[in-house]
Amino acid sequence: MGLLLVLAGCGTPPPHAKKPLPPDWSQSPLPPKSEPAVPALPTPSVTNVPLTVAPPVAAQQFLPTPPAVPAATWIALGRWARERGLGQPRCLAVAPVATYALTTSRGLFTLHIGGREVQWDGTEVRLGFAPQLIDGQVWMHSLDVRKTVEPLLRGFTPVTHQPRVIVLDPGHGGVNPGAHSAHNGGWEKDFTFDLMVRLARLLAAQSWQVFLTRTNDMDVPLTNRVEFANRCHADVFLSLHFNSSGSNGHDQAGLETYCLTPAGMPSNLTRGFEDNSHQVFPNNAFDEQNMQLALHLHRAVLRATGQADRGVRRARFMAVLQGQRCPAVLLEAGYLSNAKESQRIADWRFRQKLAEAIAGALATRMEDGR
Repeated sequence: MGLLLVLAGCGTPPPHAKKPLPPDWSQSPLPPKSEPAVPALPTPSVTNVPLTVAPPVAAQQFLPTPPAVPAATWIALGRWARERGLGQPRCLAVAPVATYALTTSRGLFTLHIGGREVQWDGTEVRLGFAPQLIDGQVWMHSLDVRKTVEPLLRGFTPVTHQPRVIVLDPGHGGVNPGAHSAHNGGWEKDFTFDLMVRLARLLAAQSWQVFLTRTNDMDVPLTNRVEFANRCHADVFLSLHFNSSGSNGHDQAGLETYCLTPAGMPSNLTRGFEDNSHQVFPNNAFDEQNMQLALHLHRAVLRATGQADRGVRRARFMAVLQGQRCPAVLLEAGYLSNAKESQRIADWRFRQKLAEAIAGALATRMEDGR
């Protein structure tokens, strides 16, 4: 990866470069007819799936360490593309926002000067730093190139070895109910558990060895969930959640997919937590695989459900991701605070569709390999 520093010609932007912006924070087959046709959520039975929950463990302490890449390193995107046999970035629009596109073997990469939202083959991804336009050239931060562009250019690689181990983590539980449904007053903890059961059955049928961080309505500490996944030697960790806009209004809706923020990069979401970009967590060893998995799952769910695309994002405060020693993703599969979307979430057929989309994405073979 040292090549990235050479391509820019120097370790920092040209003297006249602008400083980067400050960080901001289909119809699928229905389940068997025996499924309940009402949104009530009785405790489902989980069969043929390992049911083990780790005992309490002490919280791990992670000390701040220097970021892997200097925060001031920028790369000329055109030069980087030329070195890889790609065409040059072309300007799509100059107003209201300068927009550029780069054609790759994995689809069209579209970015906006001064904005952290980009599109990878039509799917939204959030960068850590806003691209800059300097003397007519597009410049990107080296961390965004290393941790986002290059991994997505390589594409997602499925787990093919046996046994394939996945840990499913239904968010919340017990006295920690999570978000409240605007439709029927249900709780996030019940919807995530039901989604987990559906997904576990599908994955077990695909010969995945499935482990669950909780098997009933109990509050499992986040450190336990992390340690449990590590003890299971998971190949993939997937935390299932539903979202809420809180006091920000109830019009927000759509799918958000999260992975851990790389060291040296500001997060896309902080929720008031300190965002120390110098911190390095065990899961940062999987930054590239996290992004590949996140985009792959995100795209599969969008295709199946038609939800609004709110992007693949990164967050550092999510403790359930920090200590994972395998590719790890947290899925926010819709907004319970939105009246229309919460009604869909309360429908078991929608949750079945979510489960089928995720299971399909995690199959050994994909139709398009993306």
